[in-house]
Amino acid sequence: MKKIVVTGGAGFFGSTLVPELLKAGYEVHVVDNLSAGKSEHVPKEATLHQIDIRDEDALNKLFLSLGDIHGVFHLAALPRVQFSIDHPKEAHSVNIDGLLNVFNASTKAKARRLVYSASSSAYGNQETLPLHEGLVPNPMSPYAAQKYYGEIMAKNYALHYALPTVSLRYFNLFGPNYDPNGAYPQAIGLFLHLKSQGKSLTVTGDGLQTRDCVYVTDVARANILALESDKVGKGEVINIGSGINPTILDIAKEIGGEVVHIPPRIEPHDTLADITLAKNLLGWEPTVDFKKGITELKKLAGL
Repeated sequence: MKKIVVTGGAGFFGSTLVPELLKAGYEVHVVDNLSAGKSEHVPKEATLHQIDIRDEDALNKLFLSLGDIHGVFHLAALPRVQFSIDHPKEAHSVNIDGLLNVFNASTKAKARRLVYSASSSAYGNQETLPLHEGLVPNPMSPYAAQKYYGEIMAKNYALHYALPTVSLRYFNLFGPNYDPNGAYPQAIGLFLHLKSQGKSLTVTGDGLQTRDCVYVTDVARANILALESDKVGKGEVINIGSGINPTILDIAKEIGGEVVHIPPRIEPHDTLADITLAKNLLGWEPTVDFKKGITELKKLAGL
């Protein structure tokens, strides 16, 4: 069986990616410090290594002990815009120092490929939509800048250190095991959580901001395709989104319930992915539309 390492594999997206990798026949090793992830998210068929990616020695020891590593999926991060603004040093330590530790460990272990979980937040505000990979990034927070830096380093490790890499720029992921404690990157999860508690749905500003929402099973499939595609490996950056961007008010309406408005925040106003490159390089496009995904999540939440 081909060995796979998934950093942050006990978190929200990891709880979908890891089972999909197991179904595909891989031997999966999850690296997670469980500060945000949950051990119950890791299937018994996978092996959980409770390691913080900032622990360089522990990470190197694990990667070298595994031997032939077919692929590394780097999901681990502190994915909070406001947290990165309030605590830039701590966010940096995970999103930059931890990332370099994973890249270095993968290089030393001669991993066949590393798939990096990048973020559409790197785009910031742009004058045109849809957002395509040729646009000049405009990160508007330390988190967005850190995720963009990861893309740059992925290209450099492919160029200088013989570590094949590809960066997938996720738009707004939604699906099971969502984190209700986030801001708009997890708006759907937050709204479902509030509705399940009988509370009003909190919308920042006028709610006319738009978000490209993509279902986690589709994103997991994109990751596996990126691992195996012979068209990538040189640090390519590829959008992974739905190509549809409802407003925050549209999302709230689809979930249902009373809406209350709170003060606006500094954030990109609109996101909409151009997924042409994903189709061409990965043979990927989404299969779960926004309304179908919301319906499934409402059922899971008993709403």
